[in-house]
Amino acid sequence: MEAPGDPGAGFVCPGTEFLRQATNYEEIGMIGNGAYGTVFKARDLRNAGQMVALKKIRVRLSDEGVPMSTLREIATLRQLEKSQHPNIVRLLDICHGQRSEQGNQLILVLVFEHIDQDLAAYLEKCPPPGLSPGIIKSMLYQILAGVDFLHSNRIVHRDLKPQNILVTNGGDVKITDFGLARIYDYQMTLTNVVVTLWYRAPEVLLQSSYATPVDIWSVGCIFAELWRRTAIFCGNNDAGQLARILDILGTPDEADWPENTAVPWSSFQQRQGVLDKMVPEICPLGKNLLLRLLCFSAERRITAAESLVHAYFDDETMAVSSPAGATLSCSSANDSGVSNASSGSS
Repeated sequence: MEAPGDPGAGFVCPGTEFLRQATNYEEIGMIGNGAYGTVFKARDLRNAGQMVALKKIRVRLSDEGVPMSTLREIATLRQLEKSQHPNIVRLLDICHGQRSEQGNQLILVLVFEHIDQDLAAYLEKCPPPGLSPGIIKSMLYQILAGVDFLHSNRIVHRDLKPQNILVTNGGDVKITDFGLARIYDYQMTLTNVVVTLWYRAPEVLLQSSYATPVDIWSVGCIFAELWRRTAIFCGNNDAGQLARILDILGTPDEADWPENTAVPWSSFQQRQGVLDKMVPEICPLGKNLLLRLLCFSAERRITAAESLVHAYFDDETMAVSSPAGATLSCSSANDSGVSNASSGSS
């Protein structure tokens, strides 16, 4: 927030004329800090102290004001909010904070609905033997519904991982953190510096062209992690990550290898794959969907829309979300998710 006498006081930065200062929010504490911003828990002073999440992003200014990339992210978030999809975290407000003393940086404040836990924290708290098959199915369906909404609006998230999936105690799942999201155009070249390593698709690791299927691969990694409660592909670098994928899934057919890559298909030994050992509890239909989500070929990888009508979800035990007010179960007592164990509140 700017105080009288601040170097930027009274200054309106080009590109922020439509934003007001974030004076209506009282910070309580930091939630997390990442490469694309810092998130704080705060009270909305206009709405009876309702809890919100403030994401503060430092924007390097150009001579023309706020960079187009930042304005594009704001436009993307505003576009998403208009639909209020139940599996996309709600953007409540966009404000601006103070300008740096040097005048070359501005803080943008994105105000989101507050949800106490992300999927990574939820899985970490989940006691053995883990999530019930019914809860896994419900969570995956909601994630896919959110991804299908993004892709139907030509938006590629590009950083899907458990830390960017929020989970309410009532069982609602919401995708968040659109710092890397882009509105996709088939004529557009996208950077390869995307997606956290363990959830990075083969075409990105091989520095090939990519599009919406990168998000589907990440969903497949998350699906496996819902069963395992740990990541399935844990490499230390791009080469190690690719080797880990081939160790577990087996070597793909040469026809499925991306063209025009620096790493040829012939440089890898043929491997059979050990997916059954990595996710032994998964049912046959679940395994079929997992393999289609983790298809090495981006062109043959299943889409989010196709996934939602997969036979895995044609099951009376699956509820799209838990009953309102119910606490999401962590124990695999039965397919409905009913159990004595609970994740509890954050």
